[in-house]
Amino acid sequence: MRAHLGIRFVLAALLSAALGAFPAAAAGGMGSGPDYFPNVPLTNQDGKVVHFYDDLMKGKNVAVNIIYTHCSASCPLETAKLRQVQKLLGDHVGKDIFFYSISIDPKRDTPAVLKAYAERYHVAPGWQFLTGKQEDINLIAQKLGLTSMTDAVNRDGHQPSLMIGNEATGRWMRNSATDNPRFLAITMSNYFHWKVEQKTQSYASMGPVPTVDRGTYLFKTRCAACHTVGKGDGVGPDLVNVVGRRGHDWVARYVAQPETMLAEGDPVAKELFKKYKEVRMPNLELYPDDVRTLIAYIQKQSGAVNGAAKTAESSKTAESSKTAGSTKTAALSQHAH
Repeated sequence: MRAHLGIRFVLAALLSAALGAFPAAAAGGMGSGPDYFPNVPLTNQDGKVVHFYDDLMKGKNVAVNIIYTHCSASCPLETAKLRQVQKLLGDHVGKDIFFYSISIDPKRDTPAVLKAYAERYHVAPGWQFLTGKQEDINLIAQKLGLTSMTDAVNRDGHQPSLMIGNEATGRWMRNSATDNPRFLAITMSNYFHWKVEQKTQSYASMGPVPTVDRGTYLFKTRCAACHTVGKGDGVGPDLVNVVGRRGHDWVARYVAQPETMLAEGDPVAKELFKKYKEVRMPNLELYPDDVRTLIAYIQKQSGAVNGAAKTAESSKTAESSKTAGSTKTAALSQHAH
């Protein structure tokens, strides 16, 4: 399986190009216009009632996924990664493309709950979180191709799909909402023909292709949307020295079964849940080997951070001693005169 990881990005890029050339295939023959998309009312996180076709879809470039705020699987990761996409796209979001996340649990996901959820992820303007009647949401999900035959057996109740397209042109493509944020941002830019300035290098000046080990891959794809190692808190806590602070066994179990530990009332899990605005740590469905690899990566990065901090402190101490020595010498010289 690991031998294929390096090819995945290339295959995804080729698929993206193919879908751009053959848009009808991307959405399985999705239609367009008011005869296809329902104009049902929805309510956004600010309590504003909007109509799905007239206000959200008509003539717009959109990116749409379905979520629910109490999800303990892919939804938190979807939202965190799409927030990174929003950052990368900058002013395009809310002007050239509109993000919509529609709750499939409208009984619990009131506008106030959705607003609090959006705030946890520091969502910026141009992205609406929406709720409504269950039957209307089911119809929207069906029309957008966000439902599948596997939903009933998926523990999330849905696949982490992201539909990107334009209602007027009828051009649509499906991506994973948990894909690499930079890849998704570039895919959207290319799909909608936006001009994005990119620094390019000649092949001669690029040097050898860097290797990405398994630990780096796991952290970048599963953790980096919410966490850093030594660069401060994000959506979740900074993980520097987490193994030393919490213990290896606790970290290993929490990475593997975060929702179970929270449900059991683990005091640290409860403390983290409260401190980080009730953002649920998703179950990443990692194999035991991957959990060990990920923890080893965090420990290695923590060591590098600690080493850099120690070097900086030593340099600071040496500089202070040098300054103090110079001051003392100057004072003695002045006293002698």
